[in-house]
Amino acid sequence: MTNAPSTAGSAARRLPSTGVITDRLDRPMRDLRISITDRCNFRCVYCMPKTVFGRDYAFLERDELLNFDEITRLARVAAAHGVEKLRLTGGEPLLRRGIEELIARLAELRTPDGRPLEIALTTNGAALAVKAAALKAAGLTRVTVSVDSLDDSVFQAMNDVRFPISRVLEGLHVAHDAGLGPIKINMVVKRGANDHEVLPMARHFHGTPFSLRFIEYMDVGTSNGWSLDEVVPSAEIVEMIDREMPLEPLDPHVPGETAARWRFRDGGGEIGVISSVTKAFCGTCNRARISTEGRLYTCLFASTGHDLRALMRGGVDDAGLAAAMGAIWDARDDRYSEVRASLTPALRAARPKIEMSYIGG
Repeated sequence: MTNAPSTAGSAARRLPSTGVITDRLDRPMRDLRISITDRCNFRCVYCMPKTVFGRDYAFLERDELLNFDEITRLARVAAAHGVEKLRLTGGEPLLRRGIEELIARLAELRTPDGRPLEIALTTNGAALAVKAAALKAAGLTRVTVSVDSLDDSVFQAMNDVRFPISRVLEGLHVAHDAGLGPIKINMVVKRGANDHEVLPMARHFHGTPFSLRFIEYMDVGTSNGWSLDEVVPSAEIVEMIDREMPLEPLDPHVPGETAARWRFRDGGGEIGVISSVTKAFCGTCNRARISTEGRLYTCLFASTGHDLRALMRGGVDDAGLAAAMGAIWDARDDRYSEVRASLTPALRAARPKIEMSYIGG
């Protein structure tokens, strides 16, 4: 994997240690997603299937993970470069011991003009009912929860550890009462597995304070056996819901928003669709990702990362770290989702990609 130091020297001459930077396609770095553990208590078939992540799978040792000082330092340097939002991911981030302390540290960070960063977290919801109040007290802004079906048999088949949907739904309501909203619900739609659950999900969350988002099944990593035939296009999802509950489009909240938003015409809230396969949004992508052990990835579908942990543990100062991060983003030209359709199945299969559980979704 590519290391950062080879570009840091030239970057220090070209890039400031603070200020917004853009990549080769003029995209700023606004959103930093930090994976804080590679472990998860689910074995979802599209992310961490048991055939790969079984009992003998070797997860990272504790000293290989970024510690809280290192995570906070990276976030502080990223904020100096224009990052306004942090998202903690995994694996399952609520498995990381002391996560409340980490959130409290991140909540103290500020943008160059003095604004607090938005701190979000994506979770499978298994521990949310227990953790929600403490997460809010620590400074977490909001939470996104993965829910792939309301049918318990389907949900348990998808998570493959027999975890009941009732406990996730309980966690949703506890998190809402704790003030971690607006809460988003993510549903990865896979044809033949849970596509029949699209309408029941839309009906259930219609008229609630929760925002439901449907995600096209993506070829992240290589362990999920992805096939284009299993993708349910977002246009099909919108049409299916619109026939029963009429929708109208909404403008994005912010530039670079991943979900196209639709509002129920009767005022019953909204849904979103994330169309990475059928309607790529690479042109506005402003997200960088830090893996569990400190590699910076500039795309969800990246093949290589840049080792920032080695720089930090090697004694680099903040100016050098900022220059290295700036150089990496300055060289970024990723747009895999836009070129995917031009690749043959053999070329797509041959392209190495990092697993979602390693760098977060």
